[in-house]
Amino acid sequence: MTHERRQMDKDIHYFWEDLNLAQKFSVAELQRFGYDLLFVRHMAEGNLAVLTADGKIAAIDIEGQIDTEPSVILRH
Repeated sequence: MTHERRQMDKDIHYFWEDLNLAQKFSVAELQRFGYDLLFVRHMAEGNLAVLTADGKIAAIDIEGQIDTEPSVILRH
């Protein structure tokens, strides 16, 4: 039996240290609109923050740029 590495019950503080200052500001901005930080994906280009709100997905790149239509595939 394999154990699932991902756990969906982690709060923002678990991922907060994986973000740089620009990403933290962008996360805070999206939280004003009801988004929650779901996870941080570690990529060669830098960490990518992924957030959700009401079935919508947003991503924040290493420069803090917000993408409200990212090409992120979520595993279930």
